[in-house]
Amino acid sequence: MMYPLLRFFLKLFSCIPWCILYALSDGLFCLLYYVAGYRRKIVRQNLTESFPEKSLPEIRQIEKDFYHFFADTILESYKLASISPEELRKRMKFKNVEAVNAKSREGKSVSVYLGHYGNWEWVSSMPLWLEKSVEGVQIYHKLHNQTMERLMLYIRERMGGISVEMHKTARYITELVNSRKVCVIGFIADQSPKKRESRYFLPFLHHKTPVLTGTEKITKHYGFEAFFLDVKRVKRGYYEAEFVQLHDAPQSLPDFELTVLYFQHLEQAIQRQPELYLWTHNRFKHAEKTK
Repeated sequence: MMYPLLRFFLKLFSCIPWCILYALSDGLFCLLYYVAGYRRKIVRQNLTESFPEKSLPEIRQIEKDFYHFFADTILESYKLASISPEELRKRMKFKNVEAVNAKSREGKSVSVYLGHYGNWEWVSSMPLWLEKSVEGVQIYHKLHNQTMERLMLYIRERMGGISVEMHKTARYITELVNSRKVCVIGFIADQSPKKRESRYFLPFLHHKTPVLTGTEKITKHYGFEAFFLDVKRVKRGYYEAEFVQLHDAPQSLPDFELTVLYFQHLEQAIQRQPELYLWTHNRFKHAEKTK
């Protein structure tokens, strides 16, 4: 009973004009930043440790820009409940998609490395740009609340994507491979591993950082191609996401090298537009600071 009601109100809210949406976002920024101070301590620590070369006024400006963007991202995500595919294609453009589609036509599946950067929820529109015969897949963490889980799956799959729980990834991909289906599968690969699972560390934003290597293992094991999705915010409500091939033969790389390449690309993107990264996430809780 709760789900249909919430879905109705979500769709109703998502239909508000963009100008009103961003006016609400400005108000949400003030609430998060000035009133609630939502995770400001973590954000400030992450920024000062990641950009030791920047002055305090510069850090404060990035901080405010981030919270503005964070508020935008929350409300933009709700728009997925009603936005048309045509409008979303104008607002979330994918570049160099032909390189991925060319691999698909050759019968090769593709791993797409993503980060908590830019509007990653709008990346769920990627299937609109892929070959029609290709399955566009996104790996996600299941929410504990069943109603919110259904709502998030609803908005994430409206553009033709398939959402797969993280712990079901290997089985799902194995079934695809066995049935000779081609897929383009997105992995948000910058999550912080649990302390007991922190086995590989690499330099990332002035930290010796533990990283997950599951995406690399899957990519190599199944012979997938490897691309990084480089997201840029063009202006408020408009993004470009470019497919960048990480290596032309990922299976030939030494262990962990593909993961290193991914984090190098992600760091370059963060250096370019630092406000687009999810600084509220305690990404470096098991990391060591470096000079």
